Amino acid sequence: MERKPDPLKKKVLGRGLSALLPGPAEREPVFLHIPVNEIRAGSQQPRRSFSAGELRDLVESVREKGVLQPVLVRPTTAGYELVAGERRLRAAQAAGVETIPAIVKKFSDRESLEAALVENVQRTDLNAIELAEAYHRLSTEFALSHEEVARRVGKDRVTVANTVRLLKLPAFVKQAVVDGRISAGHARALLSAPPGRLPAIFETVLRRGLSVREAERMCQQGERKEATRKPKRRDLHLKDLEDRLSRRGGTRVRIRGTTKKGRVEVSYFSEEEFTRICDILFTGDQGFAGGKYDTERQE
Repeated sequence: MERKPDPLKKKVLGRGLSALLPGPAEREPVFLHIPVNEIRAGSQQPRRSFSAGELRDLVESVREKGVLQPVLVRPTTAGYELVAGERRLRAAQAAGVETIPAIVKKFSDRESLEAALVENVQRTDLNAIELAEAYHRLSTEFALSHEEVARRVGKDRVTVANTVRLLKLPAFVKQAVVDGRISAGHARALLSAPPGRLPAIFETVLRRGLSVREAERMCQQGERKEATRKPKRRDLHLKDLEDRLSRRGGTRVRIRGTTKKGRVEVSYFSEEEFTRICDILFTGDQGFAGGKYDTERQE
């Protein structure tokens, strides 16, 4: 007698889930129809923001056709914890669906985070900041190098490292990425902005709607301005000598260079003052050199 298949079990493997459930192709996992109220939100879920518009569309689709692709859950003492498929679960809850197709798999915390991350990365559901936080968690909580993280999520090491760097940005810039006001490319460009100039450059990028290239050029210009503004450290003994010579000569004196090489600039502002300065210079010990400057103080 032919045995009828259990109507609560079906063989299915949604696109993208193969990366989360490795194994021989002939051993496709079966899924169950689990009551929605028995599934709680995943503690390892990397995604934080959801588009209200996209969720509304998905709710309507679920009401009309049901949930077509199973979610991924792991068993707990209180029921099940969601691993991947939060949008589908939320849509099912909003649509009033009682049960949802789910693949049940025993995952550790690390495997749960990896699975949630891989699914979202494959579907480009995470924004750049969520990705950076997820990569950082994999790296720090589970002692993985960026290269190991990259191998697990199907990215190259440089991409992972550059994405994690976005976490160094100020909170207001990261929030702008989450809100979609600037792109990940803009955020990477702002990483090179001088800290003191970053807020102003950020506001200009938003106000003028600058492209990523324009933002990069603005950050480079900010770096040059910052370097130009940076004052050179003066030799305190030479500064003291400048002040003494200025007082003795009754005019402004500037020393450019060091005691070994450079020049002394004496300012004058009229023909009479020029003549007076020349007279002082020719008087030797009675003029600028009225007191010997102790060069040993500079040692």
